[in-house]
Amino acid sequence: MQSILKRLKRVDAAAFAGSELTLEDYWTLHELMVQPYPTKATPAQLAEASNVTRAAMTSRLDRLVSARLITREVDPLDRRRVLVRPTAAGRRAWDSYVHQGMSREQHLLHALSPRELAQLNAVLRRVILSFDD
Repeated sequence: MQSILKRLKRVDAAAFAGSELTLEDYWTLHELMVQPYPTKATPAQLAEASNVTRAAMTSRLDRLVSARLITREVDPLDRRRVLVRPTAAGRRAWDSYVHQGMSREQHLLHALSPRELAQLNAVLRRVILSFDD
């Protein structure tokens, strides 16, 4: 498993080489888009979901704002809070990136038949569900 994950990380990193966005920026955008309410989040919520410090999240958000993929706005209900929202361009970019990533994952697992992929998925799901036991 570790070998597969290392390979996938290398392939993903190579996909973002030379881009103004980093793989970490993509994962930040991804966290924003897949959270329970993918319309807004606070920087603290994104930092926690991404397992990074708030300072690191601020740097990521700065790059995403510069790329016009997100906005940061003061919460009208609580002026102490900042809300991060994806822009239309951010939603399109995320959609493109997620599909490209799925394609890379499919290529990485191309040696398996559809039946074997279903079996692998079932086995891994069973392992993950066992974590709650």
